[in-house]
Amino acid sequence: MKLVIAEKPSVAISIAKVIGANSRKDGYIEGNNYIVSWCVGHLIRMSNPESYDEKYRKWDIVDLPIFPDNYKYEISKYTKKQYCILKKLLTDKKVTQVINACDAAREGELIFRLVYNQAGCKKPIKRLWISSMEDKAIKEGFNSLKDGREYENLFRSALARGQADWLVGMNLSRYYSCLHNNNYSVGRVQTPTLAMVVDRDKSIRNFVKKKYFTVQIKAQDIDLETSRIDEKEKVERLLLSIPELVEVKEIEKKRKITRPDRLFDLTTLQRECNKYFGYSAKQTLDYAQSLYEKKLITYPRTDSRFLTDDMIDIVKTYVDSFGNDFDEENFKSIFNSKKVEDHHAIIPTSGSLDFDTRSLQGSEEKIFELIKAKLLAARSGNLITENTKVICDVEGYEFTSRGTVVIDEGFTKYLTSYTRKKEDKVLPRLNKGDRLKVEDKKINEKYTNPPKAYTEDTLLKDMELAGKDAKQDLDIETKGLGTPATRAGTIENLIQKELIKRDERKLISTYKGEQLLSLVADFLRNPNTTVDWEVKLYEIAEGKANLKDFIGDVEKRIREVISQV
Repeated sequence: MKLVIAEKPSVAISIAKVIGANSRKDGYIEGNNYIVSWCVGHLIRMSNPESYDEKYRKWDIVDLPIFPDNYKYEISKYTKKQYCILKKLLTDKKVTQVINACDAAREGELIFRLVYNQAGCKKPIKRLWISSMEDKAIKEGFNSLKDGREYENLFRSALARGQADWLVGMNLSRYYSCLHNNNYSVGRVQTPTLAMVVDRDKSIRNFVKKKYFTVQIKAQDIDLETSRIDEKEKVERLLLSIPELVEVKEIEKKRKITRPDRLFDLTTLQRECNKYFGYSAKQTLDYAQSLYEKKLITYPRTDSRFLTDDMIDIVKTYVDSFGNDFDEENFKSIFNSKKVEDHHAIIPTSGSLDFDTRSLQGSEEKIFELIKAKLLAARSGNLITENTKVICDVEGYEFTSRGTVVIDEGFTKYLTSYTRKKEDKVLPRLNKGDRLKVEDKKINEKYTNPPKAYTEDTLLKDMELAGKDAKQDLDIETKGLGTPATRAGTIENLIQKELIKRDERKLISTYKGEQLLSLVADFLRNPNTTVDWEVKLYEIAEGKANLKDFIGDVEKRIREVISQV
């Protein structure tokens, strides 16, 4: 028999239905020469330091650093029952092959392998690697199972990620807590993320607003204004020098063509859901995961905003069902297999056409409709506007007025529920050389604005873009802080540890967070350190770097910090 192990019960049930396993047992489903069981997230976790030596139960700086020769793993007490079921199945003589059907990503590989290794299983592994829970995708996946040995390097990358996080967390959280008599939490990704929030808050507090001026003219139903002028004496002289008639020096007319945005990856979905609905990154991920398990959208934990070339026909059929608003060039631009690593962009499944999405809970329906709107917009025509700029000159200063007229709303009609509709601002008909009668003139006092506090939208963006100038040849996931799938957890962890807090939609640092950041070594707060490590994890997954070398580098950094005491 073949044993299939999924990451969650709901996924296992979907798989079992497709492959013909329909006899429900305690902790698994059996039938058609298959046994389908499941993990419940991480069944196996890394052991705490006291499992290596009882002295580590008490936090003492003299016991640092803690560098295990061989890392220990243990069964989570909360999911021990399900692990015991899996171990019994893995060691059952009638099982001849094991199929890893956990999420097709680094962490999914880790969840399966830790259970497989903990049970001492040596049976051959096949890998199910799919991006959709639709029946068709599951069938195709089982018809083209991969050899589990192809994912050894991905597993090593996941191990390296876990060990690096353990080393930083267990050593440096203890180090700073003992050194400064407080309960601090330090993390490979969370500390540089905290640094972003703290630095932003400091820049807001330290901001000194500066006054500046503009001069405004009202002339024959048109308002013209200068750009920023810092000296009040200059604007006062300029105001006095404005004649009764001002001449139109130039009229610039430009037609602007705006193409649709690319499709969603997880980070852009989380950002837009935060902006439009106020959802946290974790809420969006949870809702999207539920939609995926309901077979309504494709795999959400993706870092790609493109589809593979072989999906053109099936996606064309889907979008055509919503009318013939179709732009060939824009539609083809969303397909690029070279820009898809493990999973393509998030889109609705074909099966969702037969599902009444109004039956979803409100939050899930909102996210599904946003994902659908993004796809329909991406295949539609361009937004075309005509932008007009009128320029008048007085004493060498340009007075300008701008107008915009929408020629074709294009793709934006699908997004008006979420974004402000572009309104026309029509300027009067003018020609170069026209002389306009000045009806009113005034000085405007204005002030520079401080930076804005982070929201989850803007923090996720900066986490994703961290290190963007380095390693341009690599996938975007390797450049940012964490990965699309882990950034939400990082933010929630910072809040749970009371290092940042939510203030309505803002994310702001706490006193404890600022205090911790003032103590940690520069390499810990520098996003480039974590970005470099993510690059190494990527290279390990590609077979281009060594796990031991990477962990050795992490240990070296930790040793340098602790040796300063």
